Amino acid sequence: MIQMPAQGRDGGSKAVVDGLSLAIHEHRLAPGTKLGEDEIGEIYGVSRTVVRAALQQLSHTQLVQIERNRGAYVAQPTLREAREVFEARALLEGRTACWAAERATPRDVDRLERHIAEEHAALDVQDMGRALRLSGQFHIELARIADQDTIAGFVETLIARSSLVIALYWRRSAALCESNAHHALIQAIAANDGPRAQEQMSSHLIDILSSLDLRDRTAPPRTLRDALLGHA
Repeated sequence: MIQMPAQGRDGGSKAVVDGLSLAIHEHRLAPGTKLGEDEIGEIYGVSRTVVRAALQQLSHTQLVQIERNRGAYVAQPTLREAREVFEARALLEGRTACWAAERATPRDVDRLERHIAEEHAALDVQDMGRALRLSGQFHIELARIADQDTIAGFVETLIARSSLVIALYWRRSAALCESNAHHALIQAIAANDGPRAQEQMSSHLIDILSSLDLRDRTAPPRTLRDALLGHA
């Protein structure tokens, strides 16, 4: 059982949401994995009611799919959804990168550079799941710098879907954000060059899409207990 501090129902639900989200983003829980309420409740030491609330919350961000009479599963994007997600990101995040470049301060740039350093550290030890999660957070941070709260929410949802897409369809490590792409983005942002940042971001996301093997496939199964307790 994962040890959690004494907390109310809301705190217990948040712990389950955070734990499952992290496991999905780091590819310890593969798309299509069954999310049994009893097993999750046992792992986290919470009631089925708390687990059910957490799964409902994750379904709103499209990380989890809940099917009537079948239960909850880690969402499994189709080939069409995979293409649409990255095409939408290229359109939306290109403009967001432009706004971020126009607003960025030296402090923002320093924060982005520290973020890349963490991503590189994960790659150096072959922790691809953590590197992928950090890569997604880099893009969310750009939306924060752009000061576009509504768009940041859309970006966060698209990045969550991207994590599932990559878990199913990646064929090379370039499906992670390559270091030179993020460095080029930071250079444009540091120069407050909005058009260049927009161009860099759009081409970067199209390149990630081209690195995916968009043929129908199923991710290898992994038990909930291995995925969650193995990282506790």
